[in-house]
Amino acid sequence: MENKPRQTLVKVSVVLSFLNEEKVLPELISRLRVVFAKLKKETIVFDYELIFINDDSTDHSEKILRSEIEKGDIVLINMSRNFGVTECAMAGFRQSTGDIVVYMDADLQDPPELIPKMIQAWRESPDVEVVYTTRRQRLGENRLKMLVTKLGYRFINSISDIDLPVDSGDFKLLTRTVVNILCALPEDKPYMRGLVNWVGFKQKQVFYDRDARFDGAENTKMTVLSRKVIFYWLDRALISFSDMPLKLVLFLGFFLSILSSLYIVVVIYQKIVGIAVPGFSAIMSAVLLLGSMNLLTVGVVGLYISAIFKQVKGRPPYVIKEVIKKDS
Repeated sequence: MENKPRQTLVKVSVVLSFLNEEKVLPELISRLRVVFAKLKKETIVFDYELIFINDDSTDHSEKILRSEIEKGDIVLINMSRNFGVTECAMAGFRQSTGDIVVYMDADLQDPPELIPKMIQAWRESPDVEVVYTTRRQRLGENRLKMLVTKLGYRFINSISDIDLPVDSGDFKLLTRTVVNILCALPEDKPYMRGLVNWVGFKQKQVFYDRDARFDGAENTKMTVLSRKVIFYWLDRALISFSDMPLKLVLFLGFFLSILSSLYIVVVIYQKIVGIAVPGFSAIMSAVLLLGSMNLLTVGVVGLYISAIFKQVKGRPPYVIKEVIKKDS
């Protein structure tokens, strides 16, 4: 027996974390309102809210959003300082009240006009709890960034117990069931893409062409080889979803131990037969090799210990300064 499409009206929460997007926000808000006006007219959505999480912007972004509050569809969450994209997303999830939640970037690379298609994909499959988007094209992005991103996805998939869809970012539709589960997770440094996959449930794919940044590619907040991006992958994607680095270090140490033992046998044999030639270079080579491996091992273990240390302290992942909405 085939499942019948969902027919009930829903409330949609759109969660958008941002940092210094004063040039983008007016266009973003306008396009989102056009999309939801049409969805309400078609009796697909009975209500919606646009939840903007301000990650301590220093431009006029907050002023722009405050001027739109009285229209009743915007919720503004101001963080006490800069906490990061994922922490802001979690704050938005916990504030949301919709039956379904759409999470997207605020730079207009993810087109708001795709939201109806995502909702339709969800309505057509009653057993689907997540609708994720996959990019066919990524306009305005250089080839190096695209190559590094693809390799990053494949690397994480090869060493972890999750399977991240390649070219699928954070633009997703989540049901209230999934959002509640994500909000209940006590992770210190959550990796949203991995967690949405980890929680399971049936997921559906929607393809689209990603636009260039509305404010220009040169103003991106996430340069692919920046310290911020590299540490993000190390702390969240790699450490949170894989113990493969520890296993690799274990096998590497075991392999080097065998080589060292064989070399010791050779040294003893040379000493017995009287052909040993004292050599500083040989000693230093062995010391440097083993020393570097020790440092590598300690470094990898240190990453995991650091993650444990931060988790057991129990600090909240973010602090909200204020929540502003109509009549608040």
